[in-house]
Amino acid sequence: MKKMHYSVLLKESIDGLNIKDGGTYVDCTLGYAGHSKVILEKNKKGKLFAFDEDENAVKYSKEALSSIGDNFTIFKENFSNLKETLEKENILKVDGFLFDLGFSSPQIDDAKRGFSFKLNAPLDMRMDTQNSLTAKDVVNTYSLEKLTEIFFKFAEEKYSKVIASAICKERKNKEIVTTFELVDIIQKAVGASYFYKNHPERKIFQAIRIEVNKELSVLKDVLPDVTELLNKKGRMAIITFHSLEDRIVKKYMKEESEVNELVKGLPEIPDAYKPKLKLITKKPILPSEEELKENSRSKSAKLRVAEKL
Repeated sequence: MKKMHYSVLLKESIDGLNIKDGGTYVDCTLGYAGHSKVILEKNKKGKLFAFDEDENAVKYSKEALSSIGDNFTIFKENFSNLKETLEKENILKVDGFLFDLGFSSPQIDDAKRGFSFKLNAPLDMRMDTQNSLTAKDVVNTYSLEKLTEIFFKFAEEKYSKVIASAICKERKNKEIVTTFELVDIIQKAVGASYFYKNHPERKIFQAIRIEVNKELSVLKDVLPDVTELLNKKGRMAIITFHSLEDRIVKKYMKEESEVNELVKGLPEIPDAYKPKLKLITKKPILPSEEELKENSRSKSAKLRVAEKL
């Protein structure tokens, strides 16, 4: 069984979890089991639970983890439902949560998945191929206003309206069905000079992918559940790959590690307003020069770690 994926910040994230053998750990983004394999090796007496929507990743990872032990359970679903799913397994407290929010190399390199702007493929971009909404639906059915909004919000692209207008104009003539058709529309809309200097197609594809998979809203909603489920001194280690994700994680960890503004200065702080987390990483951990040489896709990765008080 060949290695399918390079796990970003592997040592740093595992160190951040501070794994104790016999604990309960959750890999919220299993992927191709790079992080999970190390967790399982360090936690032979404990239990690992893992989540992933991707059927191919689940199949591969089940085989990979089985070669290490049988003390794991994989759920083929999004981590948005982790609290309810774990409670059904009678798991009410957890010692560590890991999130690796990047897309795996097999997903990006599989042309038919439609994630990459460098490969010609049907516009898809679904993590879970059973979901109904695809990138093609977004591109061909969203209004000019809605397209502009997601390009501004999720791509932070200054030519959002220009690109959205070009898409709406083109789809009147014929349905936009492939990644290269979309890239061509983006290039013509912004001009060759801006296109080759700033690569807006990278950001527009990111925005559409986020919309298809509801990535940011799911991340924002799950963090309070993670905090609630953590044991005292349990940790969350979160790897992000773009500023929108990192902003959500940074803001949440900062807010939960400080006394609530409403009660600052009171002689006695009510428990409900006390900090819930302690920051283990004051600043994000970045990939080393060695890792960047081995895997250029890791260049935008940031790791943040917090501990339950």
